[in-house]
Amino acid sequence: MDITIHASFLPHNDPDASLAFYRDTLGFEVRKDVGYGGMRWLTVGPAGQPDTSIVLHPPAADPGITEDERRTIAEMMAKGTYAGILLATTDLDSTFERVQAGDTEVVQEPTEQPYGIRDCAFRDPAGNMIRIQELR
Repeated sequence: MDITIHASFLPHNDPDASLAFYRDTLGFEVRKDVGYGGMRWLTVGPAGQPDTSIVLHPPAADPGITEDERRTIAEMMAKGTYAGILLATTDLDSTFERVQAGDTEVVQEPTEQPYGIRDCAFRDPAGNMIRIQELR
């Protein structure tokens, strides 16, 4: 089989703040910015990797969830426990400095983990946990 990861989904509750974070702070390309019914879906991805994307979506867009579920999702997003993604870089310290300078909520500074990786963690404007590992 020839299977690749094409896109991952993360919720957002403020498309403009998410766009600024992923485009301006992380340096991702904006691939799509689609509005429908007063909501926006943003597709972003790392430069030079056109086949890998993150779709930032409004959590209220799913017609199959109830109002109680929407409230639970909003609560979990606010705590940073609903969704997350793992990114990687060859220069963790410079990447961390750039992200931190963007007035981002830092969860963990670059740390050597006991399981053999070095990484850091922060939250995007919607509260999603973003971890960045150092490629060695």
